[in-house]
This record gives sequence, structure tokens and C-alpha cells, in this order.
Amino acid sequence: QVQLVESGGGLVQGGGSLRLSCAASGSSGSITNMGWYRQAPGEQRELVATITSGGSTKYADSVKDRFTISRDNAKNTVYLQMNNLTPEDTAVYYCNAHTKVIRAILGSYERDYWGQGTQVTVSS
Repeated sequence: QVQLVESGGGLVQGGGSLRLSCAASGSSGSITNMGWYRQAPGEQRELVATITSGGSTKYADSVKDRFTISRDNAKNTVYLQMNNLTPEDTAVYYCNAHTKVIRAILGSYERDYWGQGTQVTVSS
């Protein structure tokens, strides 16, 4: 089992910056991919950025060149640096972690975990 706790959300003016953090705990299983998703009012949850354990990253077109995802494997923490924010970035941001647990007898399994979300509000 993995618990994810996000922090760093808040209210910021357009053009400002925020840095989100997500700390994973509770499992000795290997965390492979981690990512950030967001859900704006009246919209579906969408992928913002992902990062593998090796550091490979992907970004949604809407945040490319403005957001940067990174991780500290030793601390099981993923970050999202958000620059040049606009009101369109207003949403609840959710942390995601994908884990793989190897079990010799019962077999290995993979699972996704989600944080509670942190609100990001960007004013005009």
C-alpha cells in the first residue's frame, strides 16, 4: 500500500509560479512511474506530466515549456514546478504513483495510487 500526500497548492496571480510536492510512503514496493494530473471544474481529469524512475518525462501540450516535473527517488517524492501560470491552469492537481511488487510465490502485481489532491487557483 502506498499513501500519497500532495502539498504546495494555493492562490497565485497570473504569471506567477508554484511548486507542488508529493511524498509517497507506506510500501517497500518499487515505484516506477509517477505523475501529476489535474481536474478543472466541469472537466475530466487530464494528464499533466509523468516521469519514470529513470527520469524520462512527458508533458501535456498545454503545459509544455512552462511546467517541469522532477523526482527524488531516495525520498520517494515527485515535484511539479509551474511557471507562467494562467487562469486556465486552475484545477485540483492530483499526484499519481505506479508501483510494482514482486512476489515469488503468489506472483507479481502492479497498482496505481492517487493522492487527495491540492487546489491551484490562478487569478487574472
